[in-house]
Amino acid sequence: MQSKWTENDLFLFQHLIPDDVDLDYAVSQSHENQFPENEVSKTQGMLLSLLIRISQSKRVLELGTLAGYSAIWMAKAVPDDGKVVSLECDREKFELASRNIAHAGLQNKVELLCGPAAQSLQNLIDEGTEPFDFIFIDADKPNNPLYLQLCLQLSHPGTVIFGDNVIRDGKLCEKTSEDPKVKGVRQYIEDLGMSDRLDSTALQTVGIKGYDGFTLTLVKS
Repeated sequence: MQSKWTENDLFLFQHLIPDDVDLDYAVSQSHENQFPENEVSKTQGMLLSLLIRISQSKRVLELGTLAGYSAIWMAKAVPDDGKVVSLECDREKFELASRNIAHAGLQNKVELLCGPAAQSLQNLIDEGTEPFDFIFIDADKPNNPLYLQLCLQLSHPGTVIFGDNVIRDGKLCEKTSEDPKVKGVRQYIEDLGMSDRLDSTALQTVGIKGYDGFTLTLVKS
């Protein structure tokens, strides 16, 4: 089925997603540097953009910058006075993302922080950072439960939280899995469901990136 999923995604890309030289450049630079092809697909990038615009989000927090591809999507979606704060623990990826974002002329709308995401989040909390309107969790999956706890301290009623890569090629349902990534997303989803502060759903997806899915959460209080 992968070939059919890919073929359909390519059709969707062609007819729904406008060409964007800044996004294409970021992807090409990531691949030239032999980074894993873990950036979101074009349709998911547009989904993030639409969600940000529909929710009228001005302040966006991203966990997991990679080469800056999704940060560019989101920076183009926020208004002129909006801002994306993106966290990346790998210095090489951080530096490439910085170059890609500067190449796109978005350095005034994107703030990159280098270091372990949990520590960067705690620093933002300790600094009394203004809450975010939209949060994209796409970092190391074993720490998703911790990231959720910390991100909720940087949220307000109405904040939208998007959690990526939670189906894990169908492995999410494997109760006995010892894969730290599977265990992390299982606990993350259980925590979402147990919280009275949150309304959440999840969708499974197939496409050029394979079989996966995401959670979508609204902070109520």
